[in-house]
Amino acid sequence: MDFSTTLFRCSSLGHLMTDPQSKAAKERGDLSESAKTHLIDVYVSRKYGRQTDVTSKYLEKGHAVEEDSITLYSRVNKVFYKKNTENLTNDYIMGTPDLFKGKVITAATHIVDIKSSWDIFTFFRNLSKDINKLYYWQLMGYMDLTTAPTATLAYCLVNTPETMILDEERKLMWKMNAGTIENPEYIEACAELRKLAIYDDIPMNERVIEFQLERDNDEIEKMHARVISARKYLQELEDGRFKDLKVA
Repeated sequence: MDFSTTLFRCSSLGHLMTDPQSKAAKERGDLSESAKTHLIDVYVSRKYGRQTDVTSKYLEKGHAVEEDSITLYSRVNKVFYKKNTENLTNDYIMGTPDLFKGKVITAATHIVDIKSSWDIFTFFRNLSKDINKLYYWQLMGYMDLTTAPTATLAYCLVNTPETMILDEERKLMWKMNAGTIENPEYIEACAELRKLAIYDDIPMNERVIEFQLERDNDEIEKMHARVISARKYLQELEDGRFKDLKVA
C-alpha cells in the first residue's frame, strides 16, 4: 500500500502537531510518541478497514444539535449562516468547514467552526482556557484549504434533544434503582437532569463563546512538513513492520 499521498483530516492535525518531549528530537523535527500512536491508528484504519471512533453521548449530541447551534450562532451574530457540506482537499489535508463568509467556500473570507457543548458546565469551562490545540490546528487547516485570513471557533450551548433526555432518565432510574417513575427522589432527580439539559431561560448571547484566530502561513508550512513526515512514517510501517513475517 502506498501512503505517499495520504491526506489527513483537519480534525486530526492536532495529533500530528504535538512536539516530542526532548529538545534534540524537537530540533530534528521528529514525530512525537503521541503522533506516532495516532499514525498507527491511521495505518490500521487504512490497511484493515477498521475505525477507532467510538460513539458517545457527547458526540451524539454534537451531531444531533448541529443545526440548532448554527441557528443560535446566526441569531447572536445577526448573520445568516448555512451549513457547508462541500469537502475540500489540497496536496496535504482534507476537511469540511462548518460555516464561512464569502461567495464560495474555496474563496472564503472567514471560517467558523461550531462546537456544541454537552452541558452548561462544560460550556463555561471554556472561559478559563486558551483555544484548544486540536481545534487550533483544525482551523489552521481549514484556512489552508481556503483563502480565509481569519477563523472563529464557536462553542454553543443549546438544548439537549428530548430523546437523549429520556435516555438519560432511563439510565438514572437504573442507577438509582428507583423501581417506579413515581418515586419522589427519582422525580426530583429527573427535574434536575432536565434543568441541566434545557437552556431557554439563558439569554442567547450568553450561550456562545468565541475564539478568534488569524491565518499563520509559517504554521501552515510547519503543518505541511509534518504531514510529509507522517506519510514517511506510515510507509515505514508498511514496508518494514512485517517484512520478515512468514505466512504459512
